This record gives sequence, structure tokens and C-alpha cells, in this order.
Amino acid sequence: MDYIIKNGIVVNEGSMATWDLFVHESRLVGDENMLRKPQVFDAKGCYVLPGIIDTHVHFRDPGFPEKADFATESRAALAGGVTSVIDMPNTNPQTTTLEALEEKEAIAAKKSAVNYAFMLGATNDNIDNLLSIPIDRYAAIKLFLGSSTGNMLVSSETALEKLFKESRKLIVAHCEEESIIQANLRNYKLEFAGTEQETASLHPKIRNTEACFVSTYKAVERARKHGTRLHIAHISTATELSLLSNKALNEKNITAEVTPNHLWFDDRDYATLGNQIKCNPAIKSNDDRLALWSGLIDGTIDTIATDHAPHTLESKQQRYFDAPGGIPSIQHSLQMMLEGFFHPSAVERDDHDEVIHEWLPLIVEKMCHNPATIFGIQQRGFIRPGYYADLVIVEQGETCVTHDSLLYKCGWSPLEGQNFHTRIRQVFLNGMPANQSTAMQLKIEK
Repeated sequence: MDYIIKNGIVVNEGSMATWDLFVHESRLVGDENMLRKPQVFDAKGCYVLPGIIDTHVHFRDPGFPEKADFATESRAALAGGVTSVIDMPNTNPQTTTLEALEEKEAIAAKKSAVNYAFMLGATNDNIDNLLSIPIDRYAAIKLFLGSSTGNMLVSSETALEKLFKESRKLIVAHCEEESIIQANLRNYKLEFAGTEQETASLHPKIRNTEACFVSTYKAVERARKHGTRLHIAHISTATELSLLSNKALNEKNITAEVTPNHLWFDDRDYATLGNQIKCNPAIKSNDDRLALWSGLIDGTIDTIATDHAPHTLESKQQRYFDAPGGIPSIQHSLQMMLEGFFHPSAVERDDHDEVIHEWLPLIVEKMCHNPATIFGIQQRGFIRPGYYADLVIVEQGETCVTHDSLLYKCGWSPLEGQNFHTRIRQVFLNGMPANQSTAMQLKIEK
């Protein structure tokens, strides 16, 4: 089926203009004459964006069906305007071999409602095998320099040196210094475990600024030494920004990501949300949050990705030291970003239309263009003739996050009760409306 998407305000490559888009056999075309009996979708008064590319998700499949699977989480993603995802390797089995990668590809081919690719995980023992896998088979190498869900910490200096020296693939690093975390954890457990003070407010004290800065510093220095392409995942502190550059993207070998959660919440929110916002690295101070916004705006931070990481509500309701870290967030990530600009840059403003109009090109750059460029995702992330017609149409209008509206298998969100001023009107995936579309495996450049 061919489509004409008419009258929408198209946000693409730094510009915003009202023009029509033509979709022929899954792709955007520049000539209406190529269409055969097209259906018309009127997007008047709406913004038309490239489909969101979320390069950091944990869909928990295979191995953790009580938390999530590819079917449930990809449907939640699609509802939020996310059309492509890159899934992390800390599943069961861990995605650290070609065989495990192929198992995941087969699962996604059957279940996924969005386009997909995968990272391969580094371990202390798999570097030789990892480097032998063709680099167009996977999106990046995930490197855990701090422990998190799945216990994939890489601590061997020999393994790290070999990986950074020989990798021809982008390395995505979770940077937290394990020795600092473990020392803090021991001390705080001795003082607070089993007491009324054992709450999630301890989390940014245990996984603190020092742990993040030291680990990021080491990763950046190692990447500079070897000329390695490095992407720092989920930046969470102001201090880490001093290690990065705000040069143009094509001049960078080292890039960085921030999550909507680290831009939305701060340590004051632990009092009301507790373990629901416990994640790794920890959500930190309001000063850190505002610094992250500034880094996003000035180009120091290059991408926005959710680190969508569902856990059962039962596990989150345990005492702080026993509760896992991770937040489900992909269903509302775009709305969080559209709404979030009111926090740091428009606190006293009530002209919501103008704020959205002002910041949408930046959001598209960080959630669509840059992820496609950094990860080498072919023919997506931009609205261009010949590219796949992955599109999200956003309209003004208040919506509330309710329990019944959540599509996550875990069934909860720290955003329940939150009102947004925008809603996702329609999503096109591979040239078809979302409810009629078929997902594809992403093609990755060599």
C-alpha cells in the first residue's frame, strides 16, 4: 500500500516545514507519480518526525519471561513512537557468542513489533572470539565496567587492553568503578541494612559521582590511546561531561548518551518513588540533571536512549539492598523529552507550542539522526527519499499515564499519574501504519 502523509510539520535535519511525504513500497519517495492508488493520511496540525531509534534497551528475551519479552516491550516501544531498537546482551544466555546472537535474532523475527538489532557482550574470556565475528552482524560491543543486572563485569586489564586496541567496532561502555561501588556498598550495608534508613536514597551515595567519573576517565583515556570508537552509556553526572567534547559529530571518536530518566528525575524523587527509580548508574542531584540538559543542548551529549530495563513490581518492592536496578520507560520516552524541556529551560514559560517548536529539531537530532549515524544503521533515522518510511506523528493534547495504558509486561511505571501535553497520533513502520506493519532486522554498516 502507498501513502501520502499531508499537511504535517516535518521535523528533519534541523528544519521544520509543512510539506507532504510520499510512501511507496515501504520507502519514502520524492515523486507523487510513483504512487499507486495511495491512501491519504492528513497530519494537519501535527509534527512528523523520523521514527525514534532507541539504541539501549533490555527486552529481557530470552531468559526472563516474568520481567518482559520481545513481544510486550516492542509493542510498548511502538506505542511511544520508537520504531527501531538495539537490545543489550545481559539476557540468559548472555549474548556473547554468534550462536547466542542467532538465537536472539530468531526470537525477534517471531515476536518484535519494531525493527531490531543487537549488541554483543564483552567478557573477561571472550575477546578473541568476539573480535572474530563479522562486524556487520551486530550493532556494537557492550562493555560493563561496573556490575549491573546479569553480572557481565569485565575486570581483566589484559582483556580490556586487547579489546580497545583491536576492535573495529563501536564499544558502548557502562562506566562505574566497581572497587568504589563495592567499598561504598559494604560501608552502607554495615550502617543501614535492616534499619529505617535503608532506602533508595542511598543509591546515589553508593554508586556515586566518583565511581562514574573514575570509570569514564579510564575508558576515555584508553580509547584515546588506541583511537577506539567509544560511546559512553547513560551519563549521569556533571563531572563526566568535562571528559567529553562538543565538537561536531563527524569530528568525534568518543560520544555519549543520556537517558530521559536522568533528565527527568533527581535525588529528591527517591522520597516518593523509592526503588521504582533505582537504576544503574544512579539518578543523582538536580545540579547533575541540569548539567546533563546543558550538555545535551551544547552538543557534549550526542544521543538519547532509554536503558529501558523492566523488573517485576514485586522485586522492586523489596528492601533497597535487595531490589534490582532498572526502570521501564520506552513507552513514554519521546513524550518525556517533549515535556522535559520545561524543567531546565522553560520553567517560567507557559507557551507550550513555542517551546516544542523550538526544541523539536534537537530532539530529532539526538533520538533519530545521531543514533543512526553513530551506530551505522542504514537508511533510517532521517526523512529522505530512498529511506525506510519509519515515521511518528505527534499532536498537541493532554494525556495522562494510567496503569491501564501501560503495555509493559511488568505492568508499572514511575510515571503513573503524569500528565503530558502531547500524544502519539500515528506511527508508520516500514511504510505501513503500526497496526499493519512488519518489523525488520536493522542493517548495520561494515
